[in-house]
Amino acid sequence: QVQLVESGGGLVQPGGSLRLSCAASGSIFRINAMGWYRQPLGKQRELVAAIASGGITNYADSVKGRFTISRDNAKNTVYLQMNSLKPEDTAVYYCRVTTRGMDYWGKGTLVTVSS
Repeated sequence: QVQLVESGGGLVQPGGSLRLSCAASGSIFRINAMGWYRQPLGKQRELVAAIASGGITNYADSVKGRFTISRDNAKNTVYLQMNSLKPEDTAVYYCRVTTRGMDYWGKGTLVTVSS
C-alpha cells in the first residue's frame, strides 16, 4: 500500500500564492507519474498539472503561467506552486501518484481563494 499526505491548502486572497505538497510513503518501488487534480464544489474532478518521472510536465490551460509542478524523487514528494490565484481556483486539490501500474490518491486539501 501507498499512503499520500497532502499539505499546504488554506484561505488566500485573490492574487496570492500557496504551495501544496504531497508526500508518498509505503510500498514504493518507483514512482512514475505524479500529479495534482482539483474538484470545485458541485463539479467534476479535473487535471491541474502532472509531471512524469523524467520531468516532463503537463498543465491545464487555466493554470498555465501561474502554477508550477515539481517533484523531489529522493523524498517521493510532489509540489504545486500556485501564484496569482483566482477565486475560480477554489477547490479541493488531490494528489495522484502512479507506481507499479497502480494509481493512488490523497484525501485532498481545500484551497479557498476569497477576499
